Amino acid sequence: MNDRGGSFVAVRRISQGLERGSVYHSSSAEVVAGSAAWLGRGLSCVCAQGRDSDARPSFDLTPAQEDCLERLQNRIDVAYDSSIPHHQEALKDLWKLAFPEKELHGVVSNQWKEMGWQGKDPSTDFRGGGFISLENLLYFARKFPKSFQDLLRKQVGDRSVWEYPFAVAGINITFMLIQMLDLEAVKPRSIVGETFLRFLSVNESAFDLLYCIAFKLMDQQWLSMRASYMEFNTVMKSTRRQLEREIMVEDITRLEDLPSYSLLSQ
Repeated sequence: MNDRGGSFVAVRRISQGLERGSVYHSSSAEVVAGSAAWLGRGLSCVCAQGRDSDARPSFDLTPAQEDCLERLQNRIDVAYDSSIPHHQEALKDLWKLAFPEKELHGVVSNQWKEMGWQGKDPSTDFRGGGFISLENLLYFARKFPKSFQDLLRKQVGDRSVWEYPFAVAGINITFMLIQMLDLEAVKPRSIVGETFLRFLSVNESAFDLLYCIAFKLMDQQWLSMRASYMEFNTVMKSTRRQLEREIMVEDITRLEDLPSYSLLSQ
């Protein structure tokens, strides 16, 4: 819950308790408005449902695609652990990139709420999101600092009085992409997932780059829909559909060619 009485949107993290390659079918009942307790158990995307039209027969991966997919899945499997110095330093780096003018008083501090974390200890939100959620935010802040700051500080557009929390929205986007691309499986079982592997095989940072595109696209959808806090689910679903359409365009050979890439500014 936030100070205004709203609740963050979250669903279960599928990777917890499932073996990679097992089949998971989400239902609308699992899309919930969750509290911090839900986030602590494991945060995933609000758009977990698959569509039958996305499915296709299994396909073979090239050796390069297998290697790239394995490395990305290994990243996804790393949990955030505040006892690991590297993880703590990465979190501090995120603060420095977000608020270079402000000194952080501690890894546990009420200051984190300024970034859109639910409490004074971001590790409680990362617990379900994993270390890759933090890596995505760091990549965004370093690669596209202007767009990062615009979204963090809500500097673009006619904003809602009840805005989405930046950091928690970022974790939702990470797992929306994981599910959309079917990265929990041994190999993707959808055309969108197969197409993404082509991008990944030529750009090791493809997942991080797609994250930046998705975050900026989500904010554009938020503004165009004149959405408020409780419409976050709807905005995320719309964002996923738009990303899928763009990825499926036949002559797109790299993520920089996606129409929504043009939304980003460095």
